[in-house]
Amino acid sequence: MTNPPKSPPKSHGRLSMSASLQPRDLMAETPRLKGAWTAKVITLFPEAFPGVLGVSLTGKALQEGLWALQTIDLRPFGVGKHRNVDDTPYGGGAGMVLRPDVVAAALDQAAIGEGDHAKWPLVYLSPRGQPFSQAMAKNWAQADGITMLCGRFEGVDQRVLDHYGIEEVSLGDFVLTGGEIAAQAMIDATVRLLPSVLGNAASIEDESFSDGLLEHPQYTRPADWRGMTVPEVLTSGDHGKVDKWRQDMSEALTQAQRPDLWEAWKKRNR
Repeated sequence: MTNPPKSPPKSHGRLSMSASLQPRDLMAETPRLKGAWTAKVITLFPEAFPGVLGVSLTGKALQEGLWALQTIDLRPFGVGKHRNVDDTPYGGGAGMVLRPDVVAAALDQAAIGEGDHAKWPLVYLSPRGQPFSQAMAKNWAQADGITMLCGRFEGVDQRVLDHYGIEEVSLGDFVLTGGEIAAQAMIDATVRLLPSVLGNAASIEDESFSDGLLEHPQYTRPADWRGMTVPEVLTSGDHGKVDKWRQDMSEALTQAQRPDLWEAWKKRNR
């Protein structure tokens, strides 16, 4: 089918604006900084966005133009009178499969303006994909943006995945009704790593998975809560002892709760 017409982007100094409604910029009323990291999401349910991405630090950064979020509605690319996007699977079986021609048309529309494909990952959110990780989020944050395809029904025709070389990524070993929730989780994990979004680089360095270990326990006031007190070392003022305690606790927690991470960390630090 013929892709919807797209107006050329307009440049205004550091700000980049576009008159196009497809992809749909969810913060169209707020011009974004030119070159801002952009997440494009192909979905049958664009109304699900921005969702949790529109609140707290990610939402504030979105409003300030530090990153951009666009949705590409899959339905307008459907075929026939009813804009069908799926069909029955060859070989039989339950459920429906997203058509390759429909998905391809949406992918081609999303690709407009992306620039260097090597700096713009193309991802299909799939339970059979590679597990999402903090390292993956860091790599995505260093790219210019990302395009995510949210599956529905029984998935996507394999031919379109092969043709476009789409990377399959999983949120975990479970199945969701669609990729929208996974997309929001992965975008959140990535956006918070962008410069100027979180506002405290040190807090990122101390987080779980940042160095292969789980994060140490955290405490705040009051010092005595329901008879439980803060570990004395944290109120000692001795930063060396505090650092050692936190490292020891991270190692102990990782060993107890994530033996897989613990074994991998030990191999790297022998």
